[in-house]
Amino acid sequence: MGTPEFPNLGKHCSVSDCKLIDFLPFTCDRCNQVYCLEHRSYIKHNCTKPNKHDVTVVICPLCAKGVRLIPDQDPNITWENHVNTECDPSNYEKATKKKKCPAPGCREVLVFSNTIKCRDCMIDHCLKHRFGPAHKCPGPKKLETSFSFMSLVNRNRKEEPKPNLTSASSSKWTTGLFNVASSIMASAEAGISKLSGETNQSQQTTRNGTGQSSGSGNRNGLVEQCPQCGAKFSSVTTLVDHVQKVHERSGNRPGAKKVTIDACPKCSRGFVDPVALVEHVERDHGGSSRA
Repeated sequence: MGTPEFPNLGKHCSVSDCKLIDFLPFTCDRCNQVYCLEHRSYIKHNCTKPNKHDVTVVICPLCAKGVRLIPDQDPNITWENHVNTECDPSNYEKATKKKKCPAPGCREVLVFSNTIKCRDCMIDHCLKHRFGPAHKCPGPKKLETSFSFMSLVNRNRKEEPKPNLTSASSSKWTTGLFNVASSIMASAEAGISKLSGETNQSQQTTRNGTGQSSGSGNRNGLVEQCPQCGAKFSSVTTLVDHVQKVHERSGNRPGAKKVTIDACPKCSRGFVDPVALVEHVERDHGGSSRA
């Protein structure tokens, strides 16, 4: 078999009655046997697996879906798997119901070749009723304008359709915009004046509450805080009054603790701990504790 240069060239035909050496043999894609030119077809060599690559689809009578049969598998097993997994009887009516033209009195079945969608109502109709008057088309849907600006524009267009009144309409537009801008500026000025009045009132209240003795504390920007309730004061004088009026009255109660506050002789800042007062004088006032 073959030639001296190519000893493996060519193969024998697999048919028992042929056994011909073919230098260009054919391999069957189903039984994977080698055949010559004469026996290359499935019928000529009696192929044992002629349906290996065949695609067979059966329509399910319950759900109208296609069920593909596997060549090497029993059709009963394939059918049983379909019924138990993906069979849906409710799909039968949807698959078998034919779409018809919705025009009154027309029962023509709509297929690919006779279906046209109306450009206004976007509904499929047959060729006979493809125009709007034929199927009583309601026309395109109007855009709903939810903005008052668009309604104002439409109203102005209805009231003044003539082109010679453009100057009057523009003057009205200018007047309207000026009125809107004026109202916005007025509301802004009112808000600013209210805010400034509240600020001045709060500053005046603070000044009346602190007195002259808290001048050095305000200049230094110090804020005193009550060690018991956490209330903040602008000077140590107001803090002492607060402690005497609020906390010393409750000192007679059982379990109440009386707090003594020492004031700095330089900046009038209050301290509960005397050691903290000494450290403050040495650190901030150069170590002199004298007034």
